[in-house]
Amino acid sequence: MSEDVNMAVGENPPDAAAGSSALPPEELERLTDDIIDALKTVYDPEIPVDIYELGLIYKVDISDDRDITIDMTLTAPGCPVAGTMPEMVADAVRSVDGVGDVKVNMVFDPPWDTSRMSEEARVALNMY
Repeated sequence: MSEDVNMAVGENPPDAAAGSSALPPEELERLTDDIIDALKTVYDPEIPVDIYELGLIYKVDISDDRDITIDMTLTAPGCPVAGTMPEMVADAVRSVDGVGDVKVNMVFDPPWDTSRMSEEARVALNMY
């Protein structure tokens, strides 16, 4: 059994007690918070905003074994960092204490657009 942790920008992380994870709720909440913090250390090299606030992270799944699967996108399919960004994300999440394997899936459906950005990202980019 695994717990889907949807970390879409503009939404609060789900209540750790929700779902049917075998992980204790406080552990799931800690992992979720630490993964978000790790994702916020990864920046698109062309945009001075982290990938989490940009809304490039579509889904994070934390399995009962603490393996992490991330669905993410890029601002454009032809983005020059398409080959390196998934590994940058995986490395950042691997740095979180207690995680197992980390897999990053690059997805382009739905396509990214500026509506996925957080208010923080909009302010940083003067797009409000």
